[in-house]
Amino acid sequence: MLRLKTFSVIIHIACWLLFMALPLLFTNGRNGTSSSIFILLASPYYWLFCLTYITLFYLNSSLLFPFFFLKKRYVDYAIICICLLSAIYFLKPFENLLRNSEGWRNNMAMQQSRGPGQFGNPTNTPPPNNDKLMPPRDSLFKGRKQPPPFGQRWPGGKRKHFDTISLFLFLMIMALSTAIKTVQQWQLTEQRAISAEAEKANAELSFLKAQINPHFLFNTLNNIYTLAITNNANTAESIMKLSNIMRYVTDDVTENFVSLQSEVDCVVDYIDLQRLRLGSKTKVNFNITGTIAQQKIAPLLFMTFVENVFKYGVSKQHESAIDINLNIANDAITFMCINPIFDRKENIERTGIGIANTKKRLQHLYPGKHILNIADDNNQFTVVLTLHT
Repeated sequence: MLRLKTFSVIIHIACWLLFMALPLLFTNGRNGTSSSIFILLASPYYWLFCLTYITLFYLNSSLLFPFFFLKKRYVDYAIICICLLSAIYFLKPFENLLRNSEGWRNNMAMQQSRGPGQFGNPTNTPPPNNDKLMPPRDSLFKGRKQPPPFGQRWPGGKRKHFDTISLFLFLMIMALSTAIKTVQQWQLTEQRAISAEAEKANAELSFLKAQINPHFLFNTLNNIYTLAITNNANTAESIMKLSNIMRYVTDDVTENFVSLQSEVDCVVDYIDLQRLRLGSKTKVNFNITGTIAQQKIAPLLFMTFVENVFKYGVSKQHESAIDINLNIANDAITFMCINPIFDRKENIERTGIGIANTKKRLQHLYPGKHILNIADDNNQFTVVLTLHT
């Protein structure tokens, strides 16, 4: 941020230096000398010209445009602009600068024609006869009314011309300052929109986590309750595994990404808890292919599908097989689970929430870096999730 502000200040300084150099080029022409440039820089009309337009630029960009135009006070803004335009018309900063530069240029030309002395003509050299170099004035304006010298009035006290350059510079400065301020406001609006979108995504992600965690813990506690009322010997081990899962849920799930090993440990503990309550009619296969290293993954991302596997793929009357596979490659992680479908009506009513939440989390955390395929064919439910790392 500081670097951007410094760069902006440098750009402003460079542009104003270029603007201040333009009068030197226009008033001096090709024959301008270093002494004439210093004389012009010492002129108050030059600094009045520069400060007038610099003040107009920052007055419009910092005060008038933000506090009047952007707040929809268009009439007040138009009145102020007309007043400023009238002030420029009467001040005539460019005409005063040009008239002043024309005056000292003529004085310097007369001094050079007189000789090396500053005053008088010590060498008694007659001044050059400019009439031989230029045609008579009457011949140039033959048949037309001769204009008065620059800066003098026409007969009758009316000036024939007005300072169009000053008015043009006024319009250009006001338009330029308005355009720059508009671009700045647009960039600020874009930044606020991006920030608001990010905050909305974080809030939505937190809401999705809050939905997943109670649902997951509720199902697990129901399983342990079943073991406890049947006096199962594995109740204590189940409580320990639940403790591990709760520690993972409360400590690590607050982060957007956790280690893959932590997620796998949570899945293993959950599968072990489910195995304790399953009978011999259900077989659970959990296979890991590849090496778990320092990979990162969103927490509880696999748990939605694992929960659905045990919720809708287990039957007390029919034999079933549940396959859960995790393939770890260098640039991708593929999770796949396959289970038969029982109690189809309950499946339609209850599975939508968890899967919909997981899809939203994938869109937030893996935009363009995930592939989720869900198939429901021949009473078999298949989920294949590929995450590109």
